[in-house]
Amino acid sequence: MFNKVLFPTDFSADAHKTLECIGEIPGVKEVVLLHVVDATHPSKHGWIHGPHVEDAKLRLEEHKEYLESLGLDVTTKVDIITYGSIPESILETADKENVSLIVMNAHGKSLIKGLLLGSVPLAVMRHAKTDVLLMRYKLVDTLEGEKLEKFCEKIFSKVLYPTDFSEPAEDALSFVKDLKGVEEIGLVHVVTKGETEEEIETNVREAKKKLEVIKDKLDGADFKVKDYVRVGSPAEEICSVAEDEDASLIAMSSHGKGWFKELLLGDTTFDVVKNTKRPVLVVRAKMS
Repeated sequence: MFNKVLFPTDFSADAHKTLECIGEIPGVKEVVLLHVVDATHPSKHGWIHGPHVEDAKLRLEEHKEYLESLGLDVTTKVDIITYGSIPESILETADKENVSLIVMNAHGKSLIKGLLLGSVPLAVMRHAKTDVLLMRYKLVDTLEGEKLEKFCEKIFSKVLYPTDFSEPAEDALSFVKDLKGVEEIGLVHVVTKGETEEEIETNVREAKKKLEVIKDKLDGADFKVKDYVRVGSPAEEICSVAEDEDASLIAMSSHGKGWFKELLLGDTTFDVVKNTKRPVLVVRAKMS
């Protein structure tokens, strides 16, 4: 599945937690560790990035040793950019290394309180040619104060899968259902059309029928299948179902035909990924 993984890190606390989760990814054998040094603007001390680069190399070596202890093949890279952007560096590395998955924490050192998605993972998610896994963590109150609790234990066990019944969504579901560790898939469709209660009820019934067809196709799989039909805003309803059902992961196709196309290419996708507290896997549509 995800044989070769790219993990860009900014060495934040969230990134460290994501590092601990890489061994949970189905099929992972190789990992490329990347840190990008942004030298596009002079620091207040001038163009001096040597200490940063050397520190990054040492930290990446520590990460490498940890991942190698899990039996993974690991390479490290420090990319010093004097033009372009950090997301561009990440995407170029993903292409050059021919990775099957980019894994990132959803935010990092520059987190603004209340913002659940940083600009770098947002740009990577929008433009990546491969699948992207955005990790998140719960903030847990302890006697010592707040600490991060990782979601990654059995991250693929309870997957919420939104669908608009398009061919890309069906293809992506075929991919998700074969992931190792899946114990339950929750199919969710959001009805967004209907000018009267009668029209809405008709659309809900049609959606339930279509979900039943998908469930029948999954009959015999080694996991449970549940279905949810909601009415309203796709982004809000997906986030709501994910929380209500305690999903371990939201998996979404990168292309669709109706509201799902809008979901991944317009403002709605950003609402989903920004506001959900769950890890998100964006399955990139495989173009013929």
